[in-house]
Amino acid sequence: MVDRVYNFSPGPGTLPVEVLQQASKDVLNFKETGIGLIEMSHRSKEFMAVADTTESMLRELMEIPDNYKVLFLQGGASSQFFMIPMNLLGDGKKATYLNTGTWSKKAIKEARLFGDIEVAFSSEEQTFNRVPTQDEYSVDSASEYLYFVSNNTIYGTQFSTFPETDKVLISDMSSDILSRKIDVSKFGLIFAGAQKNMGPAGVTIVIIRDDLLDKTPKNTPTMLTYKTHADKGSMFNTPPCFPIYVVGEVLKWLKKKGGVEAIEQINIEKAGLLYDCIDGTEYYRGHAEKASRSLMNISFNLPNADLEAKFIAEATEVGLNGLKGHRSIGGCRASIYNAFPREGVVKLVEFMKKFEADNPA
Repeated sequence: MVDRVYNFSPGPGTLPVEVLQQASKDVLNFKETGIGLIEMSHRSKEFMAVADTTESMLRELMEIPDNYKVLFLQGGASSQFFMIPMNLLGDGKKATYLNTGTWSKKAIKEARLFGDIEVAFSSEEQTFNRVPTQDEYSVDSASEYLYFVSNNTIYGTQFSTFPETDKVLISDMSSDILSRKIDVSKFGLIFAGAQKNMGPAGVTIVIIRDDLLDKTPKNTPTMLTYKTHADKGSMFNTPPCFPIYVVGEVLKWLKKKGGVEAIEQINIEKAGLLYDCIDGTEYYRGHAEKASRSLMNISFNLPNADLEAKFIAEATEVGLNGLKGHRSIGGCRASIYNAFPREGVVKLVEFMKKFEADNPA
């Protein structure tokens, strides 16, 4: 398509063009039914087929075991910050959290409303520039679960290997789900907002092991109980129909690309191009320590704030959008999720080299 820029936004992120083209047709007239997708009943056979296909595709691509439920929920990933402890903790119960960024910090604040929360590791004093190694923290024997964020969008850090524990393992994978192969059976619960790697904002995916559905305290509100949605196949109330549909279309696109293993190799290559550029000069400085670098979000700084502002403005002029870093660390950030094209990374690297040559520090 013409007139499209390269969208480096951290979220909502770029989506495959072919998915956007198909969605534009189906919003007006879904499969020649004469009804637009966003107009039809969520209990119609047409939409039920959409929801079933989306779940089936996700199970296939992530190899989700049969003893896990897949839920399509509303409220954004941030609602999971309180739904998890609300369902899995209770009076006198404890959980362990790893504080590696803004979103884990927010989750810790919410969890403390429902139980005793131990923060076993924090990199906040280092401006969240790293994630821990396994030997840097321990999990209290009384903890119900260990919670961590797999990828940190703001600071550009990521767990290259996941924590190991005999407790229930819970992860917020909002910004790197489906970007690399994982063993779902190692987790009790995985959740992710769709708007970075799976679809538009509006639906949050929760993958939860069956046995955890019965741990919810009796006084938990009906709509905030996982079992409510699991028992009704995410149809207890009207679900976010359009986002679920788009997630399904993105999953079909991903399967055609070769699945998760194939996209992981593409993601490694894309990130490598950008990190090689950053490492090849003292002009650009990556925020994350090398061992903690993210394949999805690459945060970096230039020699000073004035050059950073000029870099972002000139990049925008040539169709490289969304590169402004988060206010907490400033600088620049390139988010290169699954659907972000390799040629966009190449264009950015070319721009970075030219900008450095034209704007010496």
